[in-house]
Amino acid sequence: MAYIKFEHIGKVYPNGFEAVKDFNLEVNKGDFIVLVGPSGCGKTTTLRMIAGLEDITRGEISINDIVINDYEPKDRNIAMVFQNYALYPHMTVYDNMIYGLKFRKIPKEECKKRVDETMKILDFDKQYLNRLPGQLSGGQKQRVALGRAIVRRPGVFLMDEPLSNLDAKLRIQMRAEIIKIHRSVGATTIYVTHDQTEAMTMANRIVVLNKGEIQQIGSPETIYDYPANVFTAGFIGAPAMNFLKGVYCNGVVTLENDVKINIPKEDLKYYKEVEGKAVIFGIRPEDCYLETEILNGKISSFTATVDFTELLGFETIHYLIDGTNKITWKIPHKSPYKDGEKVTFNLDMNRYAIFDGETEMRIKRDN
Repeated sequence: MAYIKFEHIGKVYPNGFEAVKDFNLEVNKGDFIVLVGPSGCGKTTTLRMIAGLEDITRGEISINDIVINDYEPKDRNIAMVFQNYALYPHMTVYDNMIYGLKFRKIPKEECKKRVDETMKILDFDKQYLNRLPGQLSGGQKQRVALGRAIVRRPGVFLMDEPLSNLDAKLRIQMRAEIIKIHRSVGATTIYVTHDQTEAMTMANRIVVLNKGEIQQIGSPETIYDYPANVFTAGFIGAPAMNFLKGVYCNGVVTLENDVKINIPKEDLKYYKEVEGKAVIFGIRPEDCYLETEILNGKISSFTATVDFTELLGFETIHYLIDGTNKITWKIPHKSPYKDGEKVTFNLDMNRYAIFDGETEMRIKRDN
């Protein structure tokens, strides 16, 4: 297991493009860290700098307090699982798995022992060891790629969107498999994805990136419940958080069309800095409820027209409109409302957020 530290890491390409800006992170031994963000945010570049596949423009990366900036990839005690599996098509599964061990001159018996142990961890039948990658399904190829990393017994696992080429059902299955493998092996893991569901279900800490900059670091629960800014709040969650632009004055957020949202009295002390200023009121679709549902605590009512709905079987997503105000509302059952119908529903005012209209940073309160 390894302890990894990133200190003011930056990456600038020869054309002047700055892919990573002042990246700072401390990774504890055994952590499962997920770097998440949209395409081009710098997450894969960061991973490749750890692996030694990209030069570091500035800053230092250390493992167990040893700076590895100038180490060759083979000397970093790191194993990487790639998006496209990177298996040798002319080699059997067994030969693919031990390929890296040959260069380290590991004895044949030790190689066989490691492969046997790894196949048990992967719950992968030994009958596949003599097959070529072309004879395997996508999920089986991914198991081989994971197995090749595990047999090396590295201090750090790096995974670059390893599930993106799989279908939806298999992605769910493999998420569970990777979590199980991590618990079994216990190696420090840094995992890159653009899929916020993978980030929420797999990580013990998430690093949200945008345009090369860290937006927030925290547990999945913290990132979801207390997003630091509009970007994080909108990126994490499906459907995304609702953002309603308005002006805050005397405990009321007034939206366009003179729609008013009353802020709980006990929270007013937090918003003195934005008195009379533009704000963004945020609330997640699942924190909106039928008017007839009883909520414990604080509510504010909202009336809008159903533009259209999506029935997903176990839940219904409503897309509502009131002039320029648009809001998404999710309920965990079938909907009694039809398109074009005007509805009144409740906002759970224990679960809202207010963001500064200019900086788009969340104004923090105790909950």
